[in-house]
Amino acid sequence: MPVGRSDGLGRALEAAEAAPPVESVDVIAAALREQLGARSVSFLITDFTGSAVVRLGSVDSIDVDRPADPIAVPGTVYEEVIRTQRPDVEQLGDGTWTRVIAPVTNRGDAIGLLELYLPGHPDSAVIREISQSAHALAYIVIANRPFTDLYQWGRRTTPLSLAAEIQHRLLPASLACEAAQFSVAGALEPAEFVGGDTFDYVMDRDYVQLSVTDAMGHDVQAALLATLLVGALRRARRQGADLAEQARQADRAVIDHSGGRYVTGQLLRISLLDGRNEFINAGHPWPLLLRNGKVEQLQPAVNMPFGFQNPHTYTVQSLDIRAGDRLVMLTDGVMERSATDIDLPELIERTQDLHPREAARILIEHVISAHDGHLEDDATVMCLDWRGTGDTLRDADHGADLGEASPVADPSR
Repeated sequence: MPVGRSDGLGRALEAAEAAPPVESVDVIAAALREQLGARSVSFLITDFTGSAVVRLGSVDSIDVDRPADPIAVPGTVYEEVIRTQRPDVEQLGDGTWTRVIAPVTNRGDAIGLLELYLPGHPDSAVIREISQSAHALAYIVIANRPFTDLYQWGRRTTPLSLAAEIQHRLLPASLACEAAQFSVAGALEPAEFVGGDTFDYVMDRDYVQLSVTDAMGHDVQAALLATLLVGALRRARRQGADLAEQARQADRAVIDHSGGRYVTGQLLRISLLDGRNEFINAGHPWPLLLRNGKVEQLQPAVNMPFGFQNPHTYTVQSLDIRAGDRLVMLTDGVMERSATDIDLPELIERTQDLHPREAARILIEHVISAHDGHLEDDATVMCLDWRGTGDTLRDADHGADLGEASPVADPSR
């Protein structure tokens, strides 16, 4: 790498931090133009569905008073870079200029793409610098998006309903996450009208915890009910409550404040230390498990949905999740009416080599296609790849045989 380029990136990051949040991406783009002699540098942000990107140019060129202008991703080089997470380098015309597209990703969350037009053909050092800059750009976007609507504007390729606006604020800030022990990602549709579905995850020192919930209805009231449920779960979790207590507090909140409506859901907590897990099913569709290339439906005990007035409790169970498994949790919109024509097990098996981010997106795309593009109910998919802990993690890395197992572990084990 030429002398001073790594220092140049450091100076660019300092300048981006000093710039107004809305201009931070422009600072990085200007630095790359200067350092690499680029004709143009642009950041393309992925929309809510992951099926389109929006080009964010200079601040002066963005009109946030109108909907963002999407670029369809399927079948393009943009899709290839997002899927493979590898830069694409293409010489143009007589080779005077080269286009480089690099993924802007943080912990598995495909935030967007960095696209540059460079003179001549870049060497490996330049490609490495571009990749490092793209990774730094991911952190810049994450750090600055709480302070401006610019990035939210770029992700909205169609106007959102009020219910969808409320619901999207309930989702994790990043729709995918990677750690040594696991990768997880969620996808949700229809992005512009959804009201009651949510998914959530959080990772702390000892656990990763996931939830998928479906509030009764498809309107603003459903979005408000989902807000109540997610708020109660997060409050209990952040107070250190165990899984049973989290479920109890969420149930009580819905009973007290929902006016007779209810929410189905699943809660899963896995130890990052030894892999032991706890699971609660509150009236929700059973999850699917992919192991050794084959899918089976897990059938844990089903408790009452959150908010039912009848006396009930929540049973903490244990799922038989092993290193190398993929767990798919979903809402009933994935399986209703026209979507029943989809062979979900076959589709999960066919996408097993893809990152959970891509697998979840493809599952949702097939559901949309089965409904001719118009879903009557929210559809949510959450996909977890479990790599294991300690020795099991090392064994999984070396392709160890995971063996056969029953769908559900003995809770007393």
